[in-house]
Amino acid sequence: MASLFVAPKDASELKLIQSMLRKMRVSSKVLTETEKEDLALGYLMSQADRSKKVSRETIMKKLAK
Repeated sequence: MASLFVAPKDASELKLIQSMLRKMRVSSKVLTETEKEDLALGYLMSQADRSKKVSRETIMKKLAK
């Protein structure tokens, strides 16, 4: 099933939307900032080009700087 993300403009709008969803018996969850960041990072990771390889030596040089 598809999901819908909604970003209310303020707390009162969030409360109204939650109330409407509850009355319609639609399950919902409020995401924390950390959860939103995790979703975005997961999406970016899934879109990354994994065909190129980088040597361990190159990575260690970058980390040493």
